[in-house]
Amino acid sequence: MTAEELKRLYVDFFESKDHKEIPGASLIPENDPTVLFTTAGMHPLVPFLLGEEHPAGSRLVDVQKCIRTGDIDEVGDATHLTFFEMLGNWSLNDYWKREAIAWSYEFLTDERWLGFDPDRLYITLYQGDDQVPADTESAEIWKEMGIPRDRIFFLGREDNWWGPAGKTGPCGPDTEMFIDTGADPCGPDCRPGCSCGKYFEIWNDVFMQYRKTAEGEYEPLSRRNVDTGMGVERTVAMLMGADTVYDIPVFRPVLDGIRKLAGIDEAPDDEALRSMRIIADHIRTAVHILGDDLGVPPSNLDQGYVLRRLIRLAIRHGRRLGIDEPFTHLLAEKAIDAESGGYPELSRNRDFILSEMQAEEERFAKTLRDGMREFEKKLPNLLKNPQKVVPGRIAFRLYDTYGFPVEFTRDLAAEHGLTVDMEGYREAFEKHRELSKKGAEKRFRGGLADDSEMVTRLHTATHLLHQALRTVLGEHVEQRGSNITAKRLRFDFSHPSRMTDEEISQVEDLVNQMIEADLPVRCSQKELDEALEEGAIGLFKDKYGEKVKVYSIGDFSLEICGGPHVDTTGELGHFRIVKEKSSSRGVRRIRAVLE
Repeated sequence: MTAEELKRLYVDFFESKDHKEIPGASLIPENDPTVLFTTAGMHPLVPFLLGEEHPAGSRLVDVQKCIRTGDIDEVGDATHLTFFEMLGNWSLNDYWKREAIAWSYEFLTDERWLGFDPDRLYITLYQGDDQVPADTESAEIWKEMGIPRDRIFFLGREDNWWGPAGKTGPCGPDTEMFIDTGADPCGPDCRPGCSCGKYFEIWNDVFMQYRKTAEGEYEPLSRRNVDTGMGVERTVAMLMGADTVYDIPVFRPVLDGIRKLAGIDEAPDDEALRSMRIIADHIRTAVHILGDDLGVPPSNLDQGYVLRRLIRLAIRHGRRLGIDEPFTHLLAEKAIDAESGGYPELSRNRDFILSEMQAEEERFAKTLRDGMREFEKKLPNLLKNPQKVVPGRIAFRLYDTYGFPVEFTRDLAAEHGLTVDMEGYREAFEKHRELSKKGAEKRFRGGLADDSEMVTRLHTATHLLHQALRTVLGEHVEQRGSNITAKRLRFDFSHPSRMTDEEISQVEDLVNQMIEADLPVRCSQKELDEALEEGAIGLFKDKYGEKVKVYSIGDFSLEICGGPHVDTTGELGHFRIVKEKSSSRGVRRIRAVLE
């Protein structure tokens, strides 16, 4: 079964259970500065999990593309990927545990659907603690499905608890489903969740039945949700009987391309195989970041920094395989061709993907030259060191200042009979990472899940800003992303050149005129085609479902949106643009505040 076949089967199954299919969201979270990328299917649905009504109803099913880099060092093993697809079905205060578990069991084991042997199915559940009891309700339901007690395991919070997304909010236990691969257990304590590979996690149902308070208490929710997730790549691998996720069809064109570029005719050794997998994963992830309609180019900040790191890691592993010529754009073409059927944005943005890949490879080549020159400057003093050791702080400075990978420093050092103090390097790296983490936490505090008064006001102000930009600059202006905290809004939009001082002043004045007019802000639900015919602005219309929420601000603004809004513009205060600058090629960025 291919990934496309699995996705269609999953959607068909839940549509037969009265679910409505909704489109997946962008990889770049819209209006949510709490994360760099969409890491789970729940992120785009946070407002609806918190109680807002979804235009498509209370039973939803979707396919969501995700990126997670927390386990990036594990990429290349049997199961870890940075980009992956998640299948999800959702109950927004509708059905509960019995239906969710019964449908999970049916889809996994029924011959009409995936047809896994029920005797290979193992279950984990939340074991409870002094704050929340064990999830015995789910255990009893699984027993009714035919799962014996010896294949049901109760585990702690680190394994079977979700949330909240922030310090407070909805959260709850989950039940996870594993397939026994038939491998021998790694020891007497081997169980589902063990990393040895015997048990393969395939699905997870989260039951949001509590709210964590600011005092750390867990209160039962009157409005309960079900949030489930099934990994596409892992499930396809299991259905194929494949040993790893890299053995499924979507990776074959890229891996074949790597073999050809590296001249690998026979079975590669373990080290080369891992490098091949890392390249395939990172190229695929980079293609989806660049190819997303909200995609960003490589840079030294935020999403662009992650993208740069992935591309450069792929190049470094290419060098290990003996690929010395530029190659990332060649593999990117294969990745685009393999997945553009399911993700047409990859074809739409093909030229941008390939040009940015080539440009980043050229920049990295310059980085390597600069790093080598700096190393050579330091070499005479390093050779005088009787221990013949390159201090960790120097190795880290080469990396931090020049982007020169420590592996390359080690190779150069070895050529001159030197070693690198890797412990000192790691200490410097960890110190840098902690500082970066604190900066990121400060920078990304807040978000769409924050429905505070100021965030709501700023979110409404983005609608006025968007329309004012279109009025002053022209209708070519389209939103390319936004980021809202309790202190300011950030709005990215398409425009080929820097705004003049006069244009900035005109936009500010127009927004403030609309605020002073105290225009009503009204919400209505419409069919997408009807909304577009009426002139509603939509950020990438193919991401919406058939029915959408449309917010009108007087006769000035009409926009498809799902975020929080004020009742009238008079609540906003005075609008001021703080800064206007370039965000990426053809995209400008405005920071603004309400005073």
